[in-house]
Amino acid sequence: MFAVVELKGHQYIIQEGDAITVDNVDLDEGTKMTIDTVLLAFDEKGEKVVVGAPYIAKAKVECVVSKNQKGDKIRIIKFKRKNRYQRTIWFRPHQSLLTIKKIDING
Repeated sequence: MFAVVELKGHQYIIQEGDAITVDNVDLDEGTKMTIDTVLLAFDEKGEKVVVGAPYIAKAKVECVVSKNQKGDKIRIIKFKRKNRYQRTIWFRPHQSLLTIKKIDING
């Protein structure tokens, strides 16, 4: 069973047992988390498809916060030509690694 979930403004295609990297969810490592914003659910062959409007009622995805980490370094450059202005900013976003345990579309 696959599902498309919305979490912190991003959409992810998930399956049971997957590990996904998302923006920081402000939970400690090992904490269980339930995602209620399931947009779509379908099986491997595509025969059974459930589409929400916008979300599937009573659908839940159970996951565990495996790890809190920092992401890759991002380089941001501000530049104005002919004025000799250049500024470089480095940024490392905080991320969480979620392990999907169970997808339940019936509630």
